[in-house]
Amino acid sequence: MKKLIEQMVKFGFVGAFCFVIDFAITMGLTYIGVYHLIAAAAGFIISVVVNYLLSFKFVFERKEDMDRKAEFVIFVILSVIGLGLNELFIWLSVDVLYMHSSLLMKYVEYNIAVAGGKIFATGLVMIYNFVTRKIFLEKKNTGEDGKEGKEEQVV
Repeated sequence: MKKLIEQMVKFGFVGAFCFVIDFAITMGLTYIGVYHLIAAAAGFIISVVVNYLLSFKFVFERKEDMDRKAEFVIFVILSVIGLGLNELFIWLSVDVLYMHSSLLMKYVEYNIAVAGGKIFATGLVMIYNFVTRKIFLEKKNTGEDGKEGKEEQVV
């Protein structure tokens, strides 16, 4: 359990760093007039590349028997699904909720609505990313007998 918590903390630091990159690109492009979903996709894609490099350097143990090209393809597939979720949550936050609420549009600026949607989306996609990368990309712990080890059970 201690190893899992340590890993989650490392994932959080890498994720926070990549979020800053993603958020800065998204908001910078939105500020200069790029449509918010295109801006969000650009920020997400750039941060995914950085996240891939940092995740396997500091967070996850690579599967020794997995080809690095296959690993990257799986990472990209999981990330594309994450991008779809990211875009969906931003679209719901901005295009559905914000744009159809005269009250929100009266009191909340468009860029603030995009920022709020991006933060909301990032939180949800971060959970998805951790779980799927752990399942599909991380080396499984093995015991002395060569069988998969079990995580400590919390009572």
